[in-house]
Amino acid sequence: MIRSEFLVCFLILFSSLLIPSHGHRALPEKQAALFIFGDSLFDAGNNNHINTTINYQANFFPYGETFFKYATGRHSDGRLIPDFIAEYAKLPLIPTFLPSTKHEFTFGANFASAGAGALVETHKGFVIDLKTQLSYFKIVEKELKQKLGDERTKTLLSRAVYLFSIGSNDYMVPLLANSSVLHSDYSRKQYVATVIGNLTATIKEIYKKGGRKFGFVNLGQLGCIPASRLLVAGGTGACLEDASELAKLHNKALSEVLQELESQLKGFRYANHNFYNSGAEVFSNPSKYGFKKTTACCGSGPFRGLPSCGGKRSGLKDYELCDNPDEYLFFDSSHPSEKANKQTSELMWSGTPDVTGPYNFKTLFELK
Repeated sequence: MIRSEFLVCFLILFSSLLIPSHGHRALPEKQAALFIFGDSLFDAGNNNHINTTINYQANFFPYGETFFKYATGRHSDGRLIPDFIAEYAKLPLIPTFLPSTKHEFTFGANFASAGAGALVETHKGFVIDLKTQLSYFKIVEKELKQKLGDERTKTLLSRAVYLFSIGSNDYMVPLLANSSVLHSDYSRKQYVATVIGNLTATIKEIYKKGGRKFGFVNLGQLGCIPASRLLVAGGTGACLEDASELAKLHNKALSEVLQELESQLKGFRYANHNFYNSGAEVFSNPSKYGFKKTTACCGSGPFRGLPSCGGKRSGLKDYELCDNPDEYLFFDSSHPSEKANKQTSELMWSGTPDVTGPYNFKTLFELK
């Protein structure tokens, strides 16, 4: 009896050494976690779990059809930029913060929300604004301290990369509403300064928590997405210049503030991908990059610029769906296809300083 009990205990102990634990997994030494903030370019499904409308969600067919084979909540046919960056960094897919009870966040967390802006007022009540995303990060920090202790958490947060895509909704909302806030050069610059100010405040809060490595995707040609081209009078397919000009103002201000932060904050390092220029290059020469169309794969109306993909939004039930999303620069009226996301991610990961700088993301992850 004693021998059999001893044997059972031995087998349990031995098997526990062989079978991987389903509990907490620590980051390997020198591995950097990835924390993701932003809008629909990065939302991997947070909006599935908030009280919002279908206009800010993508948890239905045909979203996700290419890679996941089901709708995850990502606004694309497959993977998003953070998914590829995680892969290149040898990380698993980064879990969304919501529902937070189901995840551990030692490899990072995704707080992004489709429709979100740096301003609390942008789509207020329907999205997770940047300030709230920051509050969720602080919750994760506390959870990590409980699991890892203060010192290991401090190391994890200092080694981590903090990735941002934010701002496009802040400009498109007042632009489409013909708001007086954008009617003069002075008011536009003030408005941009407010957006950048909110982003800067978030960066500084993360820095206070130990964050040192930050990554950014600046704003693309907002006027050249199918939804914007639809609005240009005459149906010529031209880009909506007002939207793209706002993106330029934002990008200039972002570049300036990042340089200031680098000089002000000890150890602050960053990668900033010039999405405006890289996207403009692909839009101007689609065939060079393997695209046949600069319209959307899924949607309706001219350029498939109406947000009808899936037939569930704003009473728009009828939509068209292409056979091969890889041929299209955009999957729906406002969001890139998986193929486009992958190409952008490759430029972010290993691009030269004129494309992604002063560090690219590969170097940023490797920095101690």
